[in-house]
Amino acid sequence: MAQAKPVQVKRPLSPHLDVYRWRPHMLVSILHRMTGVALAVGAVLLTWWLTAMATGHDSFNMVQSLFGTWAGRVVLFGITFSLMQHMASGVRHLITDAGNMYDLKINRLSARLTLVFSSLATVGVWVAAYMVMGEI
Repeated sequence: MAQAKPVQVKRPLSPHLDVYRWRPHMLVSILHRMTGVALAVGAVLLTWWLTAMATGHDSFNMVQSLFGTWAGRVVLFGITFSLMQHMASGVRHLITDAGNMYDLKINRLSARLTLVFSSLATVGVWVAAYMVMGEI
């Protein structure tokens, strides 16, 4: 007895990301994932700094000198932005998980506000840090 050929169902293929027009809520969603990874790297750097602090004066000074360079400060600035963005985006996700902000205009506005808040909060933290250090 011959076997029947399986019926081929023509299913739509998912379009690639570059087919979609980028919207703020798409950017915030992707940034939430990226900042989560950046915060994991930041946790490793924090652990390194704390270990150097516990190890001794020479180790601590070495780590402090690395973080004090312009490249080190750029990395720390990025980690600060990641923390603020991840926190703001997390609050936004909690609100949408509760069933709110599903209106498209409100959703896009909240995504923009998340980006504005995280940018302003990052700059605010760094200005405050420089003021405490006496560099401003």
